[in-house]
Amino acid sequence: MDTLQNMRVFVRVVEAGSFTQAAQQMSLTTAHVSRAVADLERHLRTRLLNRTTRRIALTEAGERYLLRCQQIMSYVEEAEAEAGAAYVKPSGRLRIHAMTSFGQRYVIPAISGYQKRYPDVAVELTLAQRTPDMLDEGYDVSLVLARELPDSGLIYRQLGSTFSMLCASPAYLDKYGAPQQPADLLHHVCLQLVSPISPLDEWVLEGPDGGAVIAVKSNFQVNVAEAMLTAIREGMGIGVLPIYSAVDALRSGTIVRVLPQHRLQNMGVYALYPSRQYLDAKISTWVDWMHASVDKSLEDDHQALDRLGNLREEMQGVAAGRAM
Repeated sequence: MDTLQNMRVFVRVVEAGSFTQAAQQMSLTTAHVSRAVADLERHLRTRLLNRTTRRIALTEAGERYLLRCQQIMSYVEEAEAEAGAAYVKPSGRLRIHAMTSFGQRYVIPAISGYQKRYPDVAVELTLAQRTPDMLDEGYDVSLVLARELPDSGLIYRQLGSTFSMLCASPAYLDKYGAPQQPADLLHHVCLQLVSPISPLDEWVLEGPDGGAVIAVKSNFQVNVAEAMLTAIREGMGIGVLPIYSAVDALRSGTIVRVLPQHRLQNMGVYALYPSRQYLDAKISTWVDWMHASVDKSLEDDHQALDRLGNLREEMQGVAAGRAM
């Protein structure tokens, strides 16, 4: 028995004053309406209506039950309106996961702008170097970096792409020299950035002459790019940094790009979420916001890196001219 539907029918019968009128208003048959009220009475083991051929009248129990049913129907209507509004107006709590360094560089500034646009959304951000189980952990959106996504059944949208590079401090390179080709890395101190997207024992470099795989033996490992940046600045060795963690330090000159014609870890940036159907407005607007925000931020960082590369080449050209 559909108790909630039978309660709706009972309320409509009382308000309409007859089974026939209630049936017409609800696009049901009179027999269906009569049976719904009878099923409700049987379920409650209480008579709710006294019936004659001309009219119906509430019993004392029916009067009390009608009041409760009207309250329940009001709550149901409010709940349906609230849930329906979630599809239209962004509001409520938005739970986001993001990779740590990426989240610090791009996600937090994006949240600032998003909440100015949608002030009714409260954001709960978790930064972690892993891909979470979104359904078990209750995240609305996960922002991850990956070469390719596993078949998880989740919906995804690519927000952009990025890569990593090798960097060292000027002091380290002054002391040990700069590698001229990937094989030279075997004679240097290598610092390993541990992440879900990077193998622990090798660096896969992509350059103008193809790829190179370098076996890495490291006496220092860390799992957060900002910590790796600090180690590189301290002159501890040559390490891998994603572009978004390296570009500001490259601009200031506290670190230098090593083997600048080579890249590591070409990756896509993805927003993962559980479903496309009846997508909550706060999720759909956040994914759209991140697509625009990340695409612009990544492009800005890539352009900054290109300008630094061009400047380095110009300076090398001037230095060569002076030597001549």
